[in-house]
Amino acid sequence: MSRIARDNTTGTSPRDPKVSRRSGFIDPTALMRINDLQLRAKVVVEGFLSGLHRSPVHGFSVEFTEYRQYTPGDDLRFLDWRLFARSDRFYLKRFEDETNLRAYLLVDLSQSMGFKSLEYTKAEYAKTIAGTLAYFMTLQRDAVGLTTFDQQIREYMPARFRAGHFHRLMLLLDRSTGGKATDLVTPLEQIANTARKRGLVVLISDLLAPIEALQTRLGYLRSQGHDLLIIRVLDPMEVDFQFATEAMFRDMETGRELYIDPNAARKQYQQRFQEHSQELTKVCNQLGIDRYDLVTNQPLDLSLFDLLNSRMRRGRFVARRGLTRPQRSS
Repeated sequence: MSRIARDNTTGTSPRDPKVSRRSGFIDPTALMRINDLQLRAKVVVEGFLSGLHRSPVHGFSVEFTEYRQYTPGDDLRFLDWRLFARSDRFYLKRFEDETNLRAYLLVDLSQSMGFKSLEYTKAEYAKTIAGTLAYFMTLQRDAVGLTTFDQQIREYMPARFRAGHFHRLMLLLDRSTGGKATDLVTPLEQIANTARKRGLVVLISDLLAPIEALQTRLGYLRSQGHDLLIIRVLDPMEVDFQFATEAMFRDMETGRELYIDPNAARKQYQQRFQEHSQELTKVCNQLGIDRYDLVTNQPLDLSLFDLLNSRMRRGRFVARRGLTRPQRSS
């Protein structure tokens, strides 16, 4: 599927999509006007935790499970006999190395991620997602790593939890800039080669790249025991193709230009967009990978709430005790 951008030097500007506003959630346009990425991430997490505390959804909890049920072959030395006396069930104590997560954030900063029909680009939105997840996981004492890429690896930081690591990660993420083409294979291969322990690999990208090579690398990571999460970042115009007038369109990664009548091209574009989405869905279903599509006019705290709620319900993510609402920086 082509990576297209409207050349606004020709014709009039496309219709501005309405920014989604849901009661109680943060307006993404206002959020993205906060220049400091670290502060932006903290605001989103604070909003997410506020929504968590007022959520009517049963079974969603920030309590961390300290035990796991006994299975044949487990070391009996770690059985909790007091808990057995109360519950008549066998449970093993879990230790920090078992419960704490290792997360690897892969952020696509290729040229296509620079597209925008709002005040901010997909890349800025993707950085905010990555920063938000990094901050949320750091609150849980999880080890978080970062890789930014376009046609090559731009920045890399291994997954760690130590003093100052989160701040350095945010500085690295904030200053990262991208090139032109998208190469999804290289960062996935790097994680496969460097991640010594199993963890959560989060790929944040518009995924405007061939699916075939992506499938092979994702499959290899799954075979290594990693949990995978794909967050596809899209602009509202890419989803609906609501351009109103004829104009010159340019592929942001190849520079190729083409004069297009949107009314004539809309049906074919939407068909190809849908086919690409279906191929991606098929790959994710085959490999047991979670995928979420986030459109850049969606409130990020709402999106984070929905994402983590879904994963926690299926046992794919654990929120830990001691996670409290942070105080907003002045």
